[in-house]
Amino acid sequence: MSLTPIPKGITLDQLDPWGTVADLGSEILEGDPRAFGRMTDGAPDSPVSAAFFGTTRSRFRMVYPFNEQATVVTGAVRLTDESTGQSTHFGVGDSWFVTKGTPVLWEILSDSFVKHYHAVA
Repeated sequence: MSLTPIPKGITLDQLDPWGTVADLGSEILEGDPRAFGRMTDGAPDSPVSAAFFGTTRSRFRMVYPFNEQATVVTGAVRLTDESTGQSTHFGVGDSWFVTKGTPVLWEILSDSFVKHYHAVA
């Protein structure tokens, strides 16, 4: 067992390149959203995982492939649940929970954005 601190202020250059958000199943609507990440538990294909995920300023749409609890560690994002129209702004320290199958519009409001998440497929 171990304790892993989740620090604020993680930058994209501290993460590994993961391609684009389209490579992760998202539909790009605006910009060139590069994806970055670093696993903190599990593996990308395991049913339970935790990781940092970051991207650049952009707009994209994704249908969540897992249940996720996430906390913003750098930057700001507006997430819109496209099934309800509810839109919420999240900044550093803010958290959310989203259920598998939810269609979400992502608007990265800062030059870069990083969250830490825990996902259960």
